[in-house]
Amino acid sequence: MTDDIILETRGLTKEFRGFFAVKEVDLRIRRGTIHALIGPNGAGKTTCFNLLTHFLAPTRGRITFNGRDITGRRPDEIARLGLVRSFQISAVFPHLTVLENVRIALQRRRGRSFDFWRAERVLEGLRGRALELLEAVGLAAFAATPAVELPYGRKRALEIATTLALEPEMMLLDEPTAGMAHEDVDRISALIKQVARNRTVLMVEHNLSVVEHLSHTITVLARGEILAQGDYASVSRDPDVVQAYLGAGHD
Repeated sequence: MTDDIILETRGLTKEFRGFFAVKEVDLRIRRGTIHALIGPNGAGKTTCFNLLTHFLAPTRGRITFNGRDITGRRPDEIARLGLVRSFQISAVFPHLTVLENVRIALQRRRGRSFDFWRAERVLEGLRGRALELLEAVGLAAFAATPAVELPYGRKRALEIATTLALEPEMMLLDEPTAGMAHEDVDRISALIKQVARNRTVLMVEHNLSVVEHLSHTITVLARGEILAQGDYASVSRDPDVVQAYLGAGHD
């Protein structure tokens, strides 16, 4: 762990006709850590993610990645810089095989996203790397399986594999364990921990057990503003955080 900051926001704000979905958010994400963004429903977590990857334009504020101002850059430009949000390159071809989905993600890395008529030699070269990625996420046995036939937890693993195909320096994972059975939660949690060994992860996550066991640092949002920041032990004891969750009901 290090104090080197890979992603920082200053005064990040998104206003919708007088309603502040995100207000004056200052984030500092340390390189090589897993940082969780949590909060009650409607706290502004997904909006914050959308701002970081410019699926939404901020009303005001600045975003820097690796010391470079990325405020206002297009999502594809941000991804090429190494900041990749998982759903940007998820398995959008359900009737292609697991291997073919990862290979397409690799083609995107080469700048040939939809060039389906590449020479067999080139595609075979991508196949080797695709198989390595599938092995890394525990999907090697499913390489020939159409993506549509994968169980839900395995589909999320495929999404992480296609994310890794873009060689991200930092991954943004939006609720990676949402809707999963306990067995799948454990599998994906272990996978996140594995892929975070040589990169930075920022995740929105509702499962507080996952947050507790994976995260180095936690930022709590409420009504679009930062309520608390720190490790799980300190954040979970914060009376304002407890009140925000209890007041909002189940999250």
